[in-house]
Amino acid sequence: MKRLFAIIAFICVAASVSAQELPSQKEVLMTMTRVNDYIMKIRYADPTAVMPYPSRRKNYETNIWTRGVYYEGLMALYSISPKNEYYEYAVQWADFHKWGMRRDDTATRDSDNYCCAQTYIDLYRLCPEPHRLRKTISCMDMLVNTPQNGDWTWIDAVQMGMPVLTKLGALTGDRRYFDKAWKMYASTRNEQGLYNEKEGLWWRDKDFLPPYKEPNGEDCYWSRGNGWVVAALVRVLNDLPSDDPHRKTYIKDLRTMCAALAKCRRTDGFWNVSLHDPDNFGGKELTGTALFIYGMAWGINNGILKRETYYPIVAESWNAMAKDCVHKNGFLGYVQGTGKEPKDGQPVTYTSVPDFEDYGAGCFLLAGSEVYKLAE
Repeated sequence: MKRLFAIIAFICVAASVSAQELPSQKEVLMTMTRVNDYIMKIRYADPTAVMPYPSRRKNYETNIWTRGVYYEGLMALYSISPKNEYYEYAVQWADFHKWGMRRDDTATRDSDNYCCAQTYIDLYRLCPEPHRLRKTISCMDMLVNTPQNGDWTWIDAVQMGMPVLTKLGALTGDRRYFDKAWKMYASTRNEQGLYNEKEGLWWRDKDFLPPYKEPNGEDCYWSRGNGWVVAALVRVLNDLPSDDPHRKTYIKDLRTMCAALAKCRRTDGFWNVSLHDPDNFGGKELTGTALFIYGMAWGINNGILKRETYYPIVAESWNAMAKDCVHKNGFLGYVQGTGKEPKDGQPVTYTSVPDFEDYGAGCFLLAGSEVYKLAE
């Protein structure tokens, strides 16, 4: 009898998911615009102003990784809605930072510090003025010309840094950037052992490798951390040549991750902060959910993932985020604050304000840019 009830419940859930459709492109764009307007016009009207961080009694520069992720989302929005105000806002920010890394350090090996270069390259593509890339090229050439490959010791770093190398490789035609991207990714994936190929998920860093366990006895797979890897793979594949020798591995990793993520999704369309322990700070969370949807929608749009399998997931999850997270003024609820594991950045609620609000909007805009194309 229990088995019969389980089968009936599964059929009911599957039917409810498959019944959902994405809203029109116009509606998707309206939601994205509202979220972006909150950042651009309400929260950070001056893109050059420092960000206060009261709990640490300090201010942060606006070219750190959190703002870098927001500008990734803004450029994705610009690609489907090319308003001049978006371009000017991004250029004002880049000009203020002299198109450089955090602390203007072109010798930095910390990808959190050169994440901003993803947007510098996008802006250069729109207006190829040499000064826009000088510092980015200096920093990436330093990576290419030094033997170290193990810089990305936490999986967030893969998203912050890897697309800079592949974007520059696509722009210049210099395959050394693609080769270095692979070597650094392979170090994180294989040598440091942060990817569990059997589970299709990543441990955030060495602190979470077995025998570390969640309260329910499962391995700890942090939602947003895995979301960063999904986003990195999408952004790398966007720029990687079709004949790159490692392209098939990147595609395989993206497919494997999406299949694993589909299995641990909540029934309301969201993912928990702890992917395999729904009771360890369980509940709706936007950033991981948005990044997973970004990857799944991109996979459908590019023929890498099966539409019949993933469209229902994307539709339900996007609709859930738009309905349950987006406030009237564009503020996003259910955004986990910065950290590295489920307990960090809590509480995560509809009204809770995370320590940084910019990267949550960036994740949402990235997802929306692919959902918009899928809604067509």
